[in-house]
Amino acid sequence: MGLIELLKKDVRFQEGLTACINCGTCTAICPAARFYPYDPRIVVDTVQRGNEADILTLLESDIIWYCGECLSCKTRCPRNNTPGYIIQALRDLSQELGCFIKSKRGRQQLEVKRIIGENMIRYGYCVYLDEIDLVGHPEQGPVWQWYRDNADSILKRLGANYKGDGSGTLRKISDEDMLELNRIFEVTGAIKRFEKIEKLCEAKVEKA
Repeated sequence: MGLIELLKKDVRFQEGLTACINCGTCTAICPAARFYPYDPRIVVDTVQRGNEADILTLLESDIIWYCGECLSCKTRCPRNNTPGYIIQALRDLSQELGCFIKSKRGRQQLEVKRIIGENMIRYGYCVYLDEIDLVGHPEQGPVWQWYRDNADSILKRLGANYKGDGSGTLRKISDEDMLELNRIFEVTGAIKRFEKIEKLCEAKVEKA
């Protein structure tokens, strides 16, 4: 099955592409286009033309990883396209086929998986205070270290229920809910995807 046929099976692609007229409105509104060599108009036009070689180039490039998925493009397109959905479908296919390891931005998905994905599986939160230290996140700086050192008193003053039972911000997620969350990750194929990302990135390192 060709790449365009695989993309057409993705509901995000089906919802995201109706008929691009190459007007460039999506690029004009796109925040990422201001800071990166990223043009959603070109991405959509490339996919719409259906050239397999060009689509493969996209799957192996940094380009599809620049999008912030804010979906500003959806609000402006005069033909009801959603380039952000198309990008999501391209990213998914890039990971599924292993193309992502050929780009620097694509390989960063390993860190996204290890930080956000594993936090969700372990704690039920995308961002978890205990896992954000200056060893792994030096960009946080000394203010973050102070926050971590004084987290108990700060969170108490803010009314959070950090690691506590019951309701409240940053509460402990119940074992029952964690089992259900992990089951969702398993049923939807997210666990297998995480394993694939790890395996492919490990193989890439071994070949380097």
